[in-house]
Amino acid sequence: MRTWRRPARTARLRLTVLYGVMFLLSGTGALAIANLVGLGGTRTSESGPAGPSPADPATLAAAAERIAWLQARLSDSHAAQSRQVLIGSAVALAVMGVASVVLGRVIAGRALRPLRVITATTRRITADNLNERLAVQGPDDEVKNLADTIDELLERLEGSFAAQRRFVANASHELRTPLATMRASLDVALAKPDPVPEQTAALAGRLRTELDQVDRLLDGLLMLARAQHGSPADRTTLSLGRLATAALDVRSAEIAARRLTVHSADAVADGAWTRGDVTLLTRMIDNVIGNAVTHNHDGGWIRLAAADDGTTAQLVVETGGRVLDQEEVERLARPFQRLGADRTRTGDGSGLGLSIVAAVAAAHGGALDLRARPAGGLRVAVSLPSAAVPAGVPA
Repeated sequence: MRTWRRPARTARLRLTVLYGVMFLLSGTGALAIANLVGLGGTRTSESGPAGPSPADPATLAAAAERIAWLQARLSDSHAAQSRQVLIGSAVALAVMGVASVVLGRVIAGRALRPLRVITATTRRITADNLNERLAVQGPDDEVKNLADTIDELLERLEGSFAAQRRFVANASHELRTPLATMRASLDVALAKPDPVPEQTAALAGRLRTELDQVDRLLDGLLMLARAQHGSPADRTTLSLGRLATAALDVRSAEIAARRLTVHSADAVADGAWTRGDVTLLTRMIDNVIGNAVTHNHDGGWIRLAAADDGTTAQLVVETGGRVLDQEEVERLARPFQRLGADRTRTGDGSGLGLSIVAAVAAAHGGALDLRARPAGGLRVAVSLPSAAVPAGVPA
């Protein structure tokens, strides 16, 4: 059984009701005034004819009776005419009331159309396309003033985001020099001919490890800033499946050392073709595979799948493990977010891996989907716009 759903209280509905009610009130008032005027016009005054009375009483009585009959007929006719006018006016008022509601809805829709355009355009604008503007044309009224104000706000936001990204990129570049200097100083200290105390050597090794961690962090920040800069101009057709296979080959030694089992279909190696920046997409897939290898338990498994429906190319990487909380999993796409120490086998992670994946996917018109598997573990799906397989490559 279909249940009645109450319509949403939109501005268009409120304007439609307002137009209809105002028309009905004005029509009712006009009808009442016309009825009162009509009733006033039915009042007749009975007065005898001027001049001398007839001498014959019988003739006078017959004339009075005739006059009374005519007046009764005239009153009945006028009453019937008034009722017909009243009924016709009520019917006309009902018809015009319905027409006013329909016309009011059309007029309200046309009046609110610029606001709907502004709302739809504003919803499409995100941090990745702040360069878009509403650019509403028309008279200099309240709607255009609102659109111009939103455009000015978007311009200020675009400047703020650009300044933030430039700061991150410049800071990362500038910090590389002192890091290189410190690393060179450690190498010089350890390379002296004099014997190096054991504690000093241990401290130097620890400092080098920390410097390597900071260097990876800066590299991640640079890659994140580049991915958030906007849609890449240089695009190449490549396969997400091939990038994933290459990333697995690079980590084959670590996979073997941790006794991880990799499950993948034969179609993965040449599946999921898309167009994009080679460096960014390579780093994106490398981060996905690296996350699956690093945040796994010894003796675990990794499952790869590639799909392409002609519109979207998707690479799915699943891993086993404990049951995770979906709300915590969704936060992994933010910078410097981790699930906890139990998912960090080493201290090498910078907390930027999946945030870089999300930024690169968004820059290419795609998306990152993170899901906690009901049986335990994590499902990472990267979706990008599909591209045709290049000539010479088996389909």
